[in-house]
Amino acid sequence: MHPIKTSIQLGAHLSGRRKQLKLSQTDVASRLGLSQNRLSELESRPETLTVEQLLALLNALGVEMILRDPAGGKTKVEW
Repeated sequence: MHPIKTSIQLGAHLSGRRKQLKLSQTDVASRLGLSQNRLSELESRPETLTVEQLLALLNALGVEMILRDPAGGKTKVEW
C-alpha cells in the first residue's frame, strides 16, 4: 500500500504504475478517450483531475483507491 498525501505523489504513482504495466501514455489515453497530451498533463498536474477521471484512470491501471483513517485515528485537515 502506498499512502498518497500530495498531488505530486499521486502523479508519480499513476505514472509509475503505467510504466510498470509497460503501457505508453497513448495506450492509456486511448482507453480513456483522451489525447496523449491530456494524459501527460494529468500525470504531471494531477490536481486537474476530476474525481470521475481519477477513478477511470485508476481502473485503467488496475489500481483501487482505499480511504482510511490514518494510524492513531487523528485526522488533520489542511486546506
